[in-house]
Formats: sequence, C-alpha cells, structure tokens
Amino acid sequence: MAGYIDGFAFPIKQIHAEEYQAVAEQIAVIWKEYGALSYQEFIGDDLSFEGTQSFVKSVNAAEDECIVFGWLSFTSKESRDLAHKQVAADLRMQKLVEPLMQESNPIFNPVRMIFGGFKSFVKN
Repeated sequence: MAGYIDGFAFPIKQIHAEEYQAVAEQIAVIWKEYGALSYQEFIGDDLSFEGTQSFVKSVNAAEDECIVFGWLSFTSKESRDLAHKQVAADLRMQKLVEPLMQESNPIFNPVRMIFGGFKSFVKN
C-alpha cells in the first residue's frame, strides 16, 4: 500500500498529446523499475468548477493546450527519495525527456509544472 505520492499537473499542446503519451508510457516503466508502486497520468476532461481555482489557470494553459495530471505512488518517502536519485541518473530517462524540452518546439516545460510530494493523510 502506498504511503507516499508525488503529484503533478502541467499543460501540453493538444497536438502533442499522443507523442507525449508514448514517452510517458516509457517513463512509467523506468519509475517502476526504481520502486514506484504505480505511475498514472490523465488528460483533463472536465476542468471548470464554480468557486474553485482551475487547473487551467494554475498552469496558465492556452486554448490549444490540455492539462496532464498524474501521480506516482511509493511505499515511503525514503523509497521515493531514492527513486528520484536513481531516475535522475538513468540515461534512458535523459534520452526520453530531452526531446520533449527542445527550445525550438518544447512539448514539456518544467517551469509550468505544479509538483509536490505528499504523505498519507486520510485512508479509507
């Protein structure tokens, strides 16, 4: 059972969604090799609720962008911290991510990503 998760949200251009998905599926495999219990990503579908801060506004998404929301689960913060170090040093990860961040046509911009680690709070 997961005791710690990393959560994230970021925009990508809708025209790059399938290309990004193919890369994300490979990234998920790497994270799981290093201890993630699960890796999940979703594309925004219903993002406007009256009286709340929207994901669209939070990541400053343009009309031609969609929102990716996801999380990775781990047994503990310690296993998560170790996985982060291992993934950062994995050359496969670098080869997958670099093309997404090309200056001329970036698919993914980490500056626009909302990210954080969360410990378990309510279990049901």
